[in-house]
Amino acid sequence: MKHHYFIAGLLLLLSSSLLANSYQLKKVASGLGVPWGLAFISADKIMFSERQGKLAILSLKNGNIRQVSGLPEIFAQGQGGLMDVAVPADFKHQGWIYFTYSKNIRGKGATTLARARLKGNQLVQWTDLLITKSMTDTGRHYGSRIAFDDKGHVYFGVGDRGVRPNGQDLTTHAGSILRLKRNGELPEDNPFVDHKSALAEIWSYGHRNPQGLVWDNEHKRLWEIEHGPRGGDEINLVTRGKNYGWPVISYGKEYWGPVSVGEGTHKKDMMQPVKYYVPSIAPGSLLYYNAEAFPDWKGNLLAGALKLKHINRVSLDQHGKAVHEERLLKDLDERIRALTLSPEGWVYFSTDSGKIYVIRPAK
Repeated sequence: MKHHYFIAGLLLLLSSSLLANSYQLKKVASGLGVPWGLAFISADKIMFSERQGKLAILSLKNGNIRQVSGLPEIFAQGQGGLMDVAVPADFKHQGWIYFTYSKNIRGKGATTLARARLKGNQLVQWTDLLITKSMTDTGRHYGSRIAFDDKGHVYFGVGDRGVRPNGQDLTTHAGSILRLKRNGELPEDNPFVDHKSALAEIWSYGHRNPQGLVWDNEHKRLWEIEHGPRGGDEINLVTRGKNYGWPVISYGKEYWGPVSVGEGTHKKDMMQPVKYYVPSIAPGSLLYYNAEAFPDWKGNLLAGALKLKHINRVSLDQHGKAVHEERLLKDLDERIRALTLSPEGWVYFSTDSGKIYVIRPAK
């Protein structure tokens, strides 16, 4: 038996070593603020948001960066600011760029989904699609990432805004994943459309602070990663109308002592995560890898880690269960914020120190 464990461990080490030699890392930009969101708007241009309220475009041909005007006022306080920027698969034809940001509502921030088009270096036709009912007195847990399915819907996450009961309160958008049509209209098949005591935009609830959201078009499913408290970060397979438990169940501890949060880790009618992290990695983003550049990563989830400073690679089986984890780029010692995929299948990511890198196959 020991011999079998030795062989398995040796094969794992060899596999990891071969994988480390299969890619190269290159820095493509530096000196930025906190690049919170990344989106390819053409084969060689990345639009990126900076949390303090700036938007710019990076040319991968020459490294030039040009600022984009036309943003509304951004409530850049606490963990709020200009957050995600995302484009759907048909962006080249329809031209809409989607944003989440914190909007000033009577001195408090509300996570807001908006869209606009780009004309030259300026955003035009800016439209707030949903100003969420999520205001609190805290500056915490705004979320927020954006994802698109293949049926014309847009999803985005809102954190519990630092008020734990919000996670179980369907009269607030806080602590939820929301679903709209891409023009901002309400889908008739949302789970709480006919519930008078619930907000109809809610797709799932019981979330603490969603920091990654991605649609897996191959299997037609939505993945989410969120911050736990002290331990208990979660990867969830998000399903229509389901309750993901926060703050009633959690794998995390209280910040003030070694005491479990809530009632435990399981409860009837509350969903279990596909994977949880103890201690916390503090996720910043999530990517489903479905390209050919790195065959060993195909069908894997990649998450940027802020606290433990790496890219977290999670292998999934055919049923969507997490079967293996690898921590990439630990030696880079950077808080990794956003991830995006280039048309070639290369992985671009940003760091809180104001840099953008690319992982591409070794030549």
